Amino acid sequence: MTARLRHLLFSTTLCLAVTAPSLATPSYLEDVQAWRANNEGRIMGDFRDLLSMPNVSANAADMHKNADWIMAYLGARGFTSETVSAGGAPYILAERKAEGAQKTVLIYAHFDGQPVVPEDWSSPPFSPTLRDGTIEAGGQPVEWPTDGGFDPEWRLFARSAGDDKAPVIALMAAIDALTAAERDISVNIKLILDGEEEAGSPTLPDILAEHADKLQADLMLFCDGPMHQSRKRQLVFGVRGDMGVDITTYGAIRPLHSGHYGNWAPNPADRLMRLLSGMKDADGRIIVPGYSDDVAPISPAEQAAIDALPDMATALKEDLALGSTDGAGARIEELIMEPAIVVRGIRSAEVGDKGRNIIPSTATASLDLRLVPNQTPEGARASLTAYFESAGYYLTGETPTPDMLRAHEKVLKVDWKDGAYAAFRSSLDGAEAKKLKKILDGIGDGETLMTPTMGGSLPIYLFGNALDAPIILLPIANHDNNQHGRDENIRIRNLFDAIDTYAAVLVEFGRPDAE
Repeated sequence: MTARLRHLLFSTTLCLAVTAPSLATPSYLEDVQAWRANNEGRIMGDFRDLLSMPNVSANAADMHKNADWIMAYLGARGFTSETVSAGGAPYILAERKAEGAQKTVLIYAHFDGQPVVPEDWSSPPFSPTLRDGTIEAGGQPVEWPTDGGFDPEWRLFARSAGDDKAPVIALMAAIDALTAAERDISVNIKLILDGEEEAGSPTLPDILAEHADKLQADLMLFCDGPMHQSRKRQLVFGVRGDMGVDITTYGAIRPLHSGHYGNWAPNPADRLMRLLSGMKDADGRIIVPGYSDDVAPISPAEQAAIDALPDMATALKEDLALGSTDGAGARIEELIMEPAIVVRGIRSAEVGDKGRNIIPSTATASLDLRLVPNQTPEGARASLTAYFESAGYYLTGETPTPDMLRAHEKVLKVDWKDGAYAAFRSSLDGAEAKKLKKILDGIGDGETLMTPTMGGSLPIYLFGNALDAPIILLPIANHDNNQHGRDENIRIRNLFDAIDTYAAVLVEFGRPDAE
């Protein structure tokens, strides 16, 4: 089966999954959609300009350039804004008041992106490129239209196209459209735009300690992450926590000839593989003693919400060319409510035409640890430390000296990364959640899904501790946006739909009749 045919079949499955009777489009939304159709060229041009700026948070100059552009963009829409920092990349705090508004909505997004390996990309990551489909489905470059007319099924490829610069563009376009149509915005809008989310938002606790008073609101929307795989609109009520660790095993202090020393000199790659394989069973479930002891079970309400979601397993397996999945047949929505230990990279010597007949000196694995409610970074670290020690390793946080290697049978360097944070979960049946669902259900395209948690991670628990507002995730990006990887992209329809979504919230949430 060709890639294009697989893509067509997957898209057909999605269409069947989302088919539902549509309600009449509200008149204000008709105005928004008409304005967008007449201004696609400007919207997409602005998006291209923003995506053209490199945005790895470790590069302060790049992040300040992004922040300056965004602040000018906000200022043209009536926002007052400032950049704040606690020693890391900048954050942007902004506010726009609406006449007579009695409610305030705080919106979070981030404008930094994951590091890139340009040679892995099909087009330069900071030269936004249109294609008529995904790379995997054979999508070909499309000439940038000069007069609008962007096909909603095209994709725009660039770092942060899907994760997470789109909310800035879509929200400002919604404000522009409503202003042009002389439609009232019913809420005050506050923004916090994070310049270091992809680095774990390490200074966010200090930012909130100093500036939480400026962020108080009636509702906080986290506009990050992908939509459901069915392409249906969803509200999400939780995220997993996150922490990272690199572990390194050691052999001889120099590479050894594999023929002369094989079967005698310990191979650090062998040791590392045995250590990693002991963390999970054949179904991919974690078996590290104590690691999952504090995990909160799925509640009846959460299970009911999961059961009501479209089951996309068959379509996803086809699209991703998977012959099997982990989890012993459980749904993906259930599995992402469990903790995860993900090997995100392994390195030991070379392979392919660079491979040599040696026993390497070291082997390193980088682990991504996804946490769930009731787990803590401290608890996860303690259980993994005990597991490493039970496997006979002497643990060190530094590169071992030859004397240390001689003194211990097995040595493991354990490098815990900064920025660890806990999971977050909120109630599916709060008043604001019901109100928001009613608003979004009223703009057509079927019923809005209520999803207990997202598989990814965001530092939401910090906001939960610092603010009184209920917190709900409102994702806009396509599920297949390749976030964090090569050829990241956004489906144009998702950007245009986000404009409608934001417009509905701005018009309806502050109205008493939306209760």
